[in-house]
Amino acid sequence: MDSSRKPAELADLLGTWSRGEGPLYRRLADTLRDLVEQGTLTANERLPSERVLATALRVSRTTVVSAYDSLRSEGLLDSRQGSGTRISGRVAPVRPDGWTRNGSGNPMYRNLFQREEGLISASCLNTPALSGVETAIRRVVAEDLPSLMAESTYYPRGLPALRQAIADHYCRLDLPTTPDQIVVTTGAHQAVNLVSQLYLREGSPVVVEDPSFAGCLDLMGDRGARFLPVPLDDQGIDAVGVRRAVVEHAPHLVYVMPSYHNPTGTMMSAARRRELGELSARHGVPILEDAAYTGLRSPDEPSPLAAFAPRGAEVISVDSLSKVSWAGLRVGWLRAPAEMALRLSRRKVLADLASPLLDQAVTVRLLEDYGNLARERSALMSEAIVHMEGLLRSSLPAWEWQRPDGGAALWVHLPGVDSRAYAQVALCHDVELVPGPTMSASPDGRHAEYFRLPVAFDADTREELVWRLARAWREFHRHGPVAEDPVRLVV
Repeated sequence: MDSSRKPAELADLLGTWSRGEGPLYRRLADTLRDLVEQGTLTANERLPSERVLATALRVSRTTVVSAYDSLRSEGLLDSRQGSGTRISGRVAPVRPDGWTRNGSGNPMYRNLFQREEGLISASCLNTPALSGVETAIRRVVAEDLPSLMAESTYYPRGLPALRQAIADHYCRLDLPTTPDQIVVTTGAHQAVNLVSQLYLREGSPVVVEDPSFAGCLDLMGDRGARFLPVPLDDQGIDAVGVRRAVVEHAPHLVYVMPSYHNPTGTMMSAARRRELGELSARHGVPILEDAAYTGLRSPDEPSPLAAFAPRGAEVISVDSLSKVSWAGLRVGWLRAPAEMALRLSRRKVLADLASPLLDQAVTVRLLEDYGNLARERSALMSEAIVHMEGLLRSSLPAWEWQRPDGGAALWVHLPGVDSRAYAQVALCHDVELVPGPTMSASPDGRHAEYFRLPVAFDADTREELVWRLARAWREFHRHGPVAEDPVRLVV
C-alpha cells in the first residue's frame, strides 16, 4: 500500500523548523531527521516533491533540494525516477510517537515540550492564576490540611467533598445532580479521554462540530474514530445536519461544545440544546458536552445541555476550573448517569488511580466562590478582546472576524489567503499560529482561510504579537500568493 505524506501535513509536523542557527536547508534536514528517528515519518513513506514542499513552506526550492540531498547522503532518503522521494526502507522501524491524528501533525501542544526563546506562541490559551486561587490555597493549608493528611486511601471517583461541591454547582445551574453522577479527573482533557475509551473503538462514527477543538479530536482519533463533521451557525451545531448524521450513520457519540465553542466562541442557544437532548433520547445516541472552554462569558448563558435533555437521554457533561481560575490547576470532572459514571471511574483507576487530594481540596474552595471567579475572568477577557480587536483594526484592516459570544480567542478570517501558508511566514517572524484546517476533522482541508488567535496575553505581548503579525502579513504579500514557481517565495 502506497503511503504518501501530504505537503500541508508535513508542514504541520515540521513545526518551528525554521527557527535556530545555521543554514535554512540544514535546519530543515535536521527536523526531518528528528521526525524519522521519533517514528513520525516511517520507512518507505513518500515525501512531497521538492517543488511542492518548497511551496508549502514558502522557501526556495534550493532549500528543500539541499535538505533532501543531505538526507540522501546519510541514507535516510531514497529517490527513484517516477517514484519520488521516500524514507529509506533501510530505516529501522520505530514505535510511532503518538503525535499525529490521521497522519496530520497537531501543532497546538508542541511548544509545551520545548520553550522557544523569543517565540510568541499563539497555539495554546494562556490562563494565569486569579488572586482567588492563592486565597483558596491558603485556606486549605490553614483549615483543611490536618484532615487531608489523615487520609490514607485513594478516591478514584474524587474526593467526596469535591463531588458534593460539583453536584451543588450543577444544581445551581438548574441541573439536578447527585455526587454519584460525578467523577473527578485530572483536567477536562482526561475526562474526554475516558469517555473516548469507553464509547469508541476502531471505526466508531462520531458527530463533531466543524471546526472543532483539535486536542479532543486527537483523543478520539487515537481511538480510531471516524468523524462526521457538521457545520455551525449562529446558534451552534446545525441540528438538521446532526439529525441526518444520526439517522444515516448511527454514531457512537456526538461531541459538542455548547458553552462556548472552541475555536469560534459561539454559544449554543437553549432551543438548539433542547433539540440535541431530544435527539439523544429518541435515537439512543450519547452526547458528550464539553463546557471547559470559558473566559469571556455571556450573562444570558443557558443551563448545561444536559438540563434540556428529556428522561432517557444519555448526556455526559465535562467541565473544569482551568480556564476560569488557573491553567496550573489540573482538576476537571464529568457528570453522567450514575451507572455510566461508575464505568468511567473504572477507566479512571486504570489511568492514574486517582487525582491529587490537595488539588481537589483547593477546587472545593474555589467552587464556593465560582461566581466571582467567573465574572473576574470574563472581565479580563472582555478587556483583552477589545484591546486585540483595536490593534487588529489598526494594523491589519483586511482581516475579518466576529466578536465571540465567549471564550478566549478570535476566529480570524484571512480573505483569499491560505492560513497554513501565512503561518509559515509568521513563524519566520517568531509567531506560532494554529491554521484553521488543524481545527477540523474534515479530510478536505476546510477553514483554510481561518486561524485561531488567542487574546489572553498581557497588553505588551498583545501589541508585540500584532506588530509581528503585521510584518509577516506585509512580507507575505510582498511575494504575492502561492504560485507555481516557489523560487519567488523565499522568506
